Amino acid sequence: MNTKLVTLLLATLAGGTALAAPTVTRLTPPSERFASGQADPVIARFLPGQRFDLQATIKPDAGQKITAARFFIDGKPVAANVALRDCASGCVKGLAPETAITTVRAVSVEAGGRHEFSVEATQADGQKVTATGNFEVVPFTAAFGPKVKNIIILLGDGMGASQRTAARIVHGYAQGKALQPLAMDSFTATGLVKTASLNSIVTDSAPGMTAYVSGNKNNNNEEGVFPDDTVDAFDNPRIEYLSEYLHRTQGKQLGIVTTADVFDATPAGNAVHTSNRGAGTGIVDQFFDDRARTGLTVLMGGGRKWFLPAGTPGSARADSSDYAFSSTDAHTADIVRRWGAAPGSLDKDRDLIRDFQTAGFSYVATRTDLDRADTSKPLLGLFAFSNMNVALDKINGRRGTDKNGLSGGSVVEDFGLPDQPMLDEMATKALAVLKRAPQGFVLMVEGASIDKQAHAMDTERWMLDTLEFDRAVRVAQDFAAERGDTLVIVTADHECSGAALIGGSTVTDKALAELATKKGVANLRNGVVGVYEKAGFPRYRLAADGYPETTDIDYRLLVGYGANADRYEDWRTKKTPQRDGQQPFASQAPLKWYPANAQERDDALGEYLVTGQVPGEQAVHTATDVPLSAYGPGALAFTGVIDNTDVFFKLAQAAVKGVVAPADTSGSKKPPKPKR
Repeated sequence: MNTKLVTLLLATLAGGTALAAPTVTRLTPPSERFASGQADPVIARFLPGQRFDLQATIKPDAGQKITAARFFIDGKPVAANVALRDCASGCVKGLAPETAITTVRAVSVEAGGRHEFSVEATQADGQKVTATGNFEVVPFTAAFGPKVKNIIILLGDGMGASQRTAARIVHGYAQGKALQPLAMDSFTATGLVKTASLNSIVTDSAPGMTAYVSGNKNNNNEEGVFPDDTVDAFDNPRIEYLSEYLHRTQGKQLGIVTTADVFDATPAGNAVHTSNRGAGTGIVDQFFDDRARTGLTVLMGGGRKWFLPAGTPGSARADSSDYAFSSTDAHTADIVRRWGAAPGSLDKDRDLIRDFQTAGFSYVATRTDLDRADTSKPLLGLFAFSNMNVALDKINGRRGTDKNGLSGGSVVEDFGLPDQPMLDEMATKALAVLKRAPQGFVLMVEGASIDKQAHAMDTERWMLDTLEFDRAVRVAQDFAAERGDTLVIVTADHECSGAALIGGSTVTDKALAELATKKGVANLRNGVVGVYEKAGFPRYRLAADGYPETTDIDYRLLVGYGANADRYEDWRTKKTPQRDGQQPFASQAPLKWYPANAQERDDALGEYLVTGQVPGEQAVHTATDVPLSAYGPGALAFTGVIDNTDVFFKLAQAAVKGVVAPADTSGSKKPPKPKR
């Protein structure tokens, strides 16, 4: 060993000073420059002036404490309050209490191009540590056409190419040609979207949605924030959403419409900042409390349980899922001071419906209420305690033909919700309210149960939810065609279940039912599944309401799954949906009688077991690219294979500077009307 090094080591140990130095273990925004030392790819990207937080986690030497920290952008100190706290007040497992977290809130940069940022932290003994990362500000480009006034994002949750194709097949084929295109098929431009999240090739719905409306990758389960090392679900470093940016800079209003519980990942991923997509009380409170920052004007879906005071039958409000920012802790107080966010409070007894009404919102709880709603006022619609019923069950309930409910009536009657609107009816009313916005709006419309029923491997239910979603797409397309100032995109956050359209049944429905009684692979697979030319063209007959008269047709479409759990298959429509554990009355009759999972639902149907590829009881998301189609001014920007974060910058370009494709500036071409 080098003699000088030994001497230095002995002297250091004799003096009682360790050779270790403080280290930066996390730097935010996420940066490959920090993670690996490589400048590319640039992970974090922002619009000029878009706000975001800077943060670093610093591990001091043993027995030491971080006493000061500051941030730099392009070598210049950031002129904002720097909050410094240690982990004694709560950090993730494995971090020592003396670990420091330093944060600067609501930073923005106007200049386009790549930027370097760094943190410098000082230990009590005077030692310093620095760490460097990079981000990019994506400049606006010269426009060839006018700005768009309105943006409509239609999000088919879990809707991959197979789900879109299945819905088209239900519309019908003749000698290989589709009889009636889907509304989304008639859009001007189509591309493919890469869907990976910040921490996985397989995203969940939270980062899948927020990438489109923040321009950045989030971790799975997180919405509008970068990951951090605290346990608080609402204090993570924030990224400004499209709704916030356009409301702040242009005064645009926000509408959110979903068939899910409104606290769910996709709706919340347009306006709420949290690292826990399940923190329902705080999520819905943030919708209301921060409406002045997002421009929230329409909120519709399920989720009444979060709005009712604790103790009210059906309420799920709890302080454990709420948030409150301390005014004495700069780490969270600056969210209020710098972002202008509401401080929040632990208020499980809050009557949030009443608060919305007091603030001037109309409140509707049924389709009948929705029809009568005053479109001159903001609108809150809560049509279920949690997720709304799916299209197949709502339609059967309306037709009066559904006696499959386990109490003797219809499924929607079992849920106590016989008067729910369809998604296109909700979208129509939302547009009637939002079109009054003088500066325009951003509207997100979600077909949520394409995903939820694909998880359940309930083929006919997700097929009809895709049809329901496409009818909402038609509403948005018609609105855009009439106005010429509205950009519409239809896409998905991810694909769910690895759905595969494997062919068609080779037998009638009556014969299929008989084969199920004979059981086994020989009868229900070998004797039924027609591939290639044996698949033919399944012929579903559409009723006047636009949905199939029945999904149990002769020679039906057959769907398999590549990301499935174990299930039994007889290819026929499941009489009831699975039990929805998010419903507050799921443990009470009649909902407790509904099957808890696919195996219980199928109950060894025909004894044809399809072995799953994944553990558990549900099919899962896949990493497959998803289609995106666009219509209206700016549509031609959405072609090729793009990242989900690219969509944000294309939408903002059209709204802030104008469209970039000279041949695509009117959006006035009327789409073909469906045949009925």
